[in-house]
Formats: sequence, C-alpha cells, structure tokens
Amino acid sequence: MAAELVRRQVAVIVANGLAVPALKAATATIPIVFTTGFDPVRTGLVTGLSRPGGNATGIVFTQTDLAAKQLGLLHELAPKAATIAVLGDPNQPELEFELRELESAARVISRQIMILKAANERELNAAFAQIVQARADALLVRGSSFFLTRRRQLVALAIRHALLATYTSREYVELGGLMSYGPSLTDAYRRVGIYAGRILKGATPADLPVEMATKFDLVINLATAKAIDFEFPTTLLARADEVIE
Repeated sequence: MAAELVRRQVAVIVANGLAVPALKAATATIPIVFTTGFDPVRTGLVTGLSRPGGNATGIVFTQTDLAAKQLGLLHELAPKAATIAVLGDPNQPELEFELRELESAARVISRQIMILKAANERELNAAFAQIVQARADALLVRGSSFFLTRRRQLVALAIRHALLATYTSREYVELGGLMSYGPSLTDAYRRVGIYAGRILKGATPADLPVEMATKFDLVINLATAKAIDFEFPTTLLARADEVIE
C-alpha cells in the first residue's frame, strides 16, 4: 500500500501506527504527516522533535509515558486485584519499553502483572483463556492498531469473563469497554489535518516540529458496569471526561 501511494505521487500522505515506518521506508521525498504512539526519534522516523529534518512530521502520544498512569487508574478501579493482566501487541515497536515501565509501576503499588502478547485473532482468544485460567481480576489492554481493529472482539471477551478491563482510547468504550484513558484521537487527527494543510500550502515537514498530544480523556461506560454488576469508584466518576450511560 505504501508503494502504491508513492507510485501515484500524491502530494502528502497522512498515516498512523505501523503504516508510518513502511511509508518512511518507501519514500524520502513525499511529505508524511503521522500520528503515532511510539517515539519517532527512537524509531528513526525523525532526527529530532523540534526539527524533524526529513520528509515526516506529526503528532505523538507515546504509550510508554502513559503506561504508569493507565496502570494507576486501573488499580484505582480494581484496588483488590492482586494480579493484573497486561495484553500487548508484539508488533508494536515500543512494547518492551512499555512493559518495563509497567513492571516498575506495578512494584510501586505492590501488584503482580501477568504479561500476554497477541498478534492475531487466534492468539487473542488464547490470551484470554490464560487470563481466565490464572484468575486475573483486571486487564490493561495496550495501544495497538491491530487491537483497535479487533476492539469489538476484545470488549466482548472482557465482558464475557467479567474482567475489569481498561483501554487506551474511547473507541473501545463506545463499543462497551468499561474504561479508557488516553489521547484524544479526534484532537490528534484535527492537528494532523492542520499540518497537512500547511504542507499543501508550501511548508516542508523538516521545518514543522513534531508536537506532543495535549488532550487526554478518561471515558467510563456505566452501562457496561451495570451489566457486570460493578460499581464505579466515585473518585473516578468525578474525574471522568465522558460517561456513557
């Protein structure tokens, strides 16, 4: 797909997630505006945040930086959960960084985390079987383009097994996920659109600094909580940016 866009010689390419490295490898001249959850410097997409230096720039929300905050919110949601399952996509470039951050944060709150990885539908089902067998009470789903495309399946599995599960974006909660905390994808794509417009008017990606996401949302689904007979802590409800009933 990246090669096809380059062959068409489009004016600018907007991309996210794992598509960004593929596009960067396919062209060094066509402007790329990205939104991504991994560090663009560490993964070689840009040479620096203030001056990207190449044909790519965009908006970043690093999942590694959010990991401890998301675990803390899950601990607040399920304070009695001794074991917390963490589900990650091994194809995500910075998953191992996230997992190390989560292990460190788990030690601070004296909790054990159970790490599982899934890169396809079969592995997702197997991961949930392991979670149930281990009797984990809570689940933290990491950010992943693959997981986002399978969010209906992920949410259904969590509800079926009455897991207190949290996610990285509101798109899961819209489909019945219990809670999410993460960057506003709507706001990120709005800002990506602004950059794309500036490039179409003559700006170059090398001169447009990579921006960090600034809007983060805590979203709660009360209907799902009632379905699994769970009562949300009032402290979380009071801080929620959006409550779905």
